[in-house]
Amino acid sequence: MNDSLQRAFAAASPRLSPPNTPLRSWLIHGGVLVLWALLFAMAFKFGNVASWSVGVAYVLYDTVLLLFVAWMTLPILRPRPLPAVTSATRRNTLGVIVASHNEAAVLPVTLAALLGQADVPDRIVIADDGSTDGTAELLTTRYGLVAPAPGELSAPSATHPSLYWLRLPHGGKAVALNAAVLCIDTDTVLTVDGDTLLDTQAIGAVRRAFSEEPNLVAATGVIIPVCSRTLAGRCFQWFQTYEYIRNFLSRYAWMRVNGLLLISGAFAGFRTDAVCAVGGFDTDCLVEDYELIHRLHRHAQAHGLPWTVRVLGDAQAHTDAPSSTGAFLRQRRRWFGGFLQTQFWYRAMVGDRRYGWLGVAMLPVKAIDTLQPLYGLAAFGLLLVYLVRGNFGVLAPVAGVIGAKIVLDLVFHLWSVYLYRRWIGHGSEANMVQALLAALVEPFTFQVLRHTGAAWGWWMFLTGRGTWGRQTRVGLVDAEGVRRG
Repeated sequence: MNDSLQRAFAAASPRLSPPNTPLRSWLIHGGVLVLWALLFAMAFKFGNVASWSVGVAYVLYDTVLLLFVAWMTLPILRPRPLPAVTSATRRNTLGVIVASHNEAAVLPVTLAALLGQADVPDRIVIADDGSTDGTAELLTTRYGLVAPAPGELSAPSATHPSLYWLRLPHGGKAVALNAAVLCIDTDTVLTVDGDTLLDTQAIGAVRRAFSEEPNLVAATGVIIPVCSRTLAGRCFQWFQTYEYIRNFLSRYAWMRVNGLLLISGAFAGFRTDAVCAVGGFDTDCLVEDYELIHRLHRHAQAHGLPWTVRVLGDAQAHTDAPSSTGAFLRQRRRWFGGFLQTQFWYRAMVGDRRYGWLGVAMLPVKAIDTLQPLYGLAAFGLLLVYLVRGNFGVLAPVAGVIGAKIVLDLVFHLWSVYLYRRWIGHGSEANMVQALLAALVEPFTFQVLRHTGAAWGWWMFLTGRGTWGRQTRVGLVDAEGVRRG
């Protein structure tokens, strides 16, 4: 392992939980809870639309965010700039870490995509996190790798000189990533999950961004979900496709005010020295990629560094997504539980003007999001109660609010698909007719499911029972016609 990097990890500031929560953080987080309680209490006092105030607040909040994203993504409409002349720009070296635990079924697809890149990575390290399936046999027989000693990097593959194998005892994804970062010696490191398939231009786009922007320390590409070919899988892929479109456009919007916090660990690029400067990935967090971005922002502010985080529309990948209700709920439980962990650990940053828009806008929005599932489920539950009771004095005005929101969602869905196609530079699996149907059906189905998974995440956070859970990869194996370039 690289001794200098190992020393950098050891010397870096660990993640800190401030001993005293600042008053502004108490007021912001507490205000969100108090507001929910007051709005919910109105259900037992009024007999008109005011009794559904928790739902009205939920709708207004979501509308404000939609309008913000719509406004901030308008630059996508501008003509795409011509590629910059970069002859004088130093070409960054780029290594890829594939964190893998029992991913033998999908690793060949992932490696084929990496080895078939138009801009081939300088180094590919398979961080084998204690796999007990056929991973070892696959790497030795198909890729010509010789099994290394535990914790050591193998010699390069006999057939693919850029490919290496790091064999580790099972310790979790963050542990595997940290070990691999200590072994890799490139300017930029790209983390790719074992179930993620990069398009052929993805590596080139990431390398180009880091080469041209010295202050860029973290970037994510655009990810497209792939589910199994079962009926349930097709339904989940339909909903998640439009969810991902909106989410990545939202990341673009927050990127424009340097408030981007969320990148996708399944396909994320980092400047290696920046990762080492903050101590690598947090092994206690359920969402180590999300937590790391907080730490990078905090380090940049503390040291006066102009670091930036970006989402790259010209770097795309397909990733395996949940294809059943149980798998989806487990994923969202972990995601939301990890989000709550991180929000708690970095609560001192909430409302802090020193972080610019990140501190005064994005993190307060995240404070609201901690209770968003509570608002959403309460609104849906009250609506069911009014329907069962036949309380049309409440249902009539509420129907007007919901109808107006659905119309807005229809417009935003169509606009999002149009913007998304312009942004990523080619057509996508999304189409306008399906976007319309998703806008009509999603609020009463998929959205409720998301909030249920998030509520389960609250239980995980409060009880401290945080685990990744067992994951089954089927989408990339079963899917036909996955785009490879």
